[in-house]
Amino acid sequence: MIVGVPREIKPDEYRVALIPVGAEELRKRGHRVLVERGAGEGSGIDDGLYAEHGAEIVERSEDVFAEADLVVKVKEPLPQEYGRLRRGQTVFTYFHFAASRELTEAMLAAEIVAIAYETLRTPDGHLPLLTPMSEVAGKMAVQEGAKYLERPMMGRGILLGGVPGVEPAKVLILGGGTVGANAARVAAGLGARVFVLDIALERLRYLDEVMPANVTTLYCDAHTLREKIRRADLVIGAVLVRGAKAPVLVTEDMVKTMQPGAVIVDVSVDQGGCIETIEPTTHHDPVRVKHGVVHYGVTNMPGAVGRTSTYALTNATLPYLLEIADKGYARACADNPAIRAGLNMVRGSLTNHAVADTFGLPCCDG
Repeated sequence: MIVGVPREIKPDEYRVALIPVGAEELRKRGHRVLVERGAGEGSGIDDGLYAEHGAEIVERSEDVFAEADLVVKVKEPLPQEYGRLRRGQTVFTYFHFAASRELTEAMLAAEIVAIAYETLRTPDGHLPLLTPMSEVAGKMAVQEGAKYLERPMMGRGILLGGVPGVEPAKVLILGGGTVGANAARVAAGLGARVFVLDIALERLRYLDEVMPANVTTLYCDAHTLREKIRRADLVIGAVLVRGAKAPVLVTEDMVKTMQPGAVIVDVSVDQGGCIETIEPTTHHDPVRVKHGVVHYGVTNMPGAVGRTSTYALTNATLPYLLEIADKGYARACADNPAIRAGLNMVRGSLTNHAVADTFGLPCCDG
């Protein structure tokens, strides 16, 4: 099989979908690997290293897409890439279809086989390709939130951990999953007063046992949410519904009650966002101020730490990539239920019920 690795073109995206050892493993199994020139630069990986490990360096993205049977990426195809896709071509990447009808319809029209990192799920319910980036995004959410709380960044002028005699910032985290837990650990480590809201009591019990004393877990009901939003200095949206649009938990009216200069970081923005007033932004232009509240809505947060994120992601994706390349998508899906769960489209037909329900489109079982 020919495996293609195009350079990512999403603004401020520095990750790459394959590292040199991945190219070496694919070559050992008899596959050709095409890497677009400069694909690894943002992660500190030069073309020569890919070539040393058996990859062929290709000058143009168009040539990668034209030759590859299997395209592996980090982010969803952008409009300028739509026309490069071929019918029956397998694309393995983060798609987040539920956040974009345009992307969903474009990929259906292209008649590709779409296997989405974010919905690949093991039989025990684990999301192995979402977890590493959720870990990065959770930690980054606190880092970015702390920065935008500074007054020159339009924030309240609050140090997250406070100092002796001055209380620390109040950090409200919506969701106690991988993003929320990592955010809570970092915020707590910096000395903030942290509240984690969730509706899964077993998860809250677990977090209560493992988190430091300055983390409080609370059941997320409407009254608690409204009360904590008003007093929060930093709100982190960390809600995930696998393969579907994120539910809106914080309404615009709630945002209006927040303190001027408070900060929102919505990690779920690439799934539509759980804050009604959030909008997708980029690392180059990351924030919007609405109702006096700073909104950080960067859709590819881990892209800013490209080297860390690339290695964390490819450690997780490579075993699945090798299986898809060795067997082809159909047999890989038949043999491995995790890969089958990642299958979102097959040649113009949706196979993900959550995405189909989001847009009112027909769905089949693939």
